Amino acid sequence: MAKRKSPAAPTAAVRVLVDAAVPHHLHTFTAGTSHFGEHAAAALDVDPGLILKTLVVDLGSGLGVCCVPVTSSLSLKKAAAAFGVPRLGMADPARAQRSSGYVTGGISPIGQKNPLPTLIDSSVAAADTVYVSGGRRGLDIALSPRDLAEVTGAQFSAISSA
Repeated sequence: MAKRKSPAAPTAAVRVLVDAAVPHHLHTFTAGTSHFGEHAAAALDVDPGLILKTLVVDLGSGLGVCCVPVTSSLSLKKAAAAFGVPRLGMADPARAQRSSGYVTGGISPIGQKNPLPTLIDSSVAAADTVYVSGGRRGLDIALSPRDLAEVTGAQFSAISSA
């Protein structure tokens, strides 16, 4: 008989941070059904400019990840230039879920089943703390943007548009 994960079981994202001894804090809240980042900001009572949405993009030759504040939109043109591709689009949600191992609305840039090239919007590079999905809806991880970049192999780049 297969063991079922308990709802409190750590996600792959949390395991990566623990294994790498990266300082972080977990925040749980009742997950919404849409606008996950804005919902998280309200539930955690934090500046929504510090909550990063994890967007999986289709680079044409594979997938990539872009982390931008929920208060901004991803500039596909800027992201394409940063990835060094002529154009890109949003990945099909089912493909993003298969690649990451996470459910849409809970995709974390950390601990993805298939690690992808990752960009973090440079607007948060100097922040003390940012919040990203912890790998399921209703779980966010607070950590420094530098640690986020290090653990994901990400680069900072101006990829958002207000």
